[in-house]
Amino acid sequence: MTARRATALMACMLLALMTSPAQAQLTVLDQAQDAPAVAAEPAAPPPPCGNQPINIARMSWPSAELLAEIHARILRAEYGCDARVIPGDLSATGSSMGSTGQPAVAPEMWATRIAEVWNAGVEAQQVRQAAPSFADGQLEGWFIPGFVAEARPELTTAAGLAAALPAIQPQGKVQFISCPADWACSLINRNLIRAHGLEELVEIVEPANRFEMDTLIAGAVSRKEPVLFYYWRPNAILAQFDFRPLDMGAYDDEAAKCLAQLVCEAPRPSAFASEPVVVALSEWVFAEAPLIASYFQRASVPLAEMDRLLAQLNEPGATVEGVADRFVAEKRDVWGAWVGTGVP
Repeated sequence: MTARRATALMACMLLALMTSPAQAQLTVLDQAQDAPAVAAEPAAPPPPCGNQPINIARMSWPSAELLAEIHARILRAEYGCDARVIPGDLSATGSSMGSTGQPAVAPEMWATRIAEVWNAGVEAQQVRQAAPSFADGQLEGWFIPGFVAEARPELTTAAGLAAALPAIQPQGKVQFISCPADWACSLINRNLIRAHGLEELVEIVEPANRFEMDTLIAGAVSRKEPVLFYYWRPNAILAQFDFRPLDMGAYDDEAAKCLAQLVCEAPRPSAFASEPVVVALSEWVFAEAPLIASYFQRASVPLAEMDRLLAQLNEPGATVEGVADRFVAEKRDVWGAWVGTGVP
């Protein structure tokens, strides 16, 4: 091999060595660019109960106590929520929900009784209504015993009393048990008696207090005496005995204003004013726990069912917690619809 050929060969080898790394680097870059993209991990769905405890206000009256305990049990069992029952007060709870978003739930909020507080919370978009606390019924009205309703099946309305009462009580007047004289309902009832033309057909009795009111009603029913009475719902006595509500007719705002006055010159019939009682939810529940918000949007308790729960609470040795346990264990046909698994 000549010196010239040897030199040329060495030059080719050096050139090959110099170019090989560049080609290798380029190949690596091409492979990286052509490789399929790695799919990103899908975002985990939000927890069904949100990221904070579901605090439920337990107000101080029996129906609200029962609702708080019932909802807490269902949320724990069906959704795995950290549901906590905490003491509540109508005004303080409404104010706290409207300013801090806690508690998360007030199962029985009488919104019109704290209208200023409630409206402020709604306008601040901190709280809103989920569903009526109670379903299918007027909260105030007139009632007759079941045995009277069975004997006079045509008597279904307050407007029908004028025709039916003379046949029910041919001699004398039918007792109308109203509420205590210092309650607003006593004045409304007196004016309604006049509006329906019943002054000569009923004897108005105004008990001294709630206890006497219940005693008078229970005594008349036990003696099978025809009786007409005012009451409100939910209430235990309406489940302890067989009573039928009378249809009070449509609500008339102008008529209702007159019925509530001491001097109402020309009273006209009207149903009692409807007072909204709602399940109140803090706004964050709708945003962070929509599944729980949907539950509460279905969670209206039939009035007759709450009447029965209150009657159970009056049984010897009964507790709010025990009655709530019994409801959850025995009444899935009622609450199953709230979680979407109701029995048809």
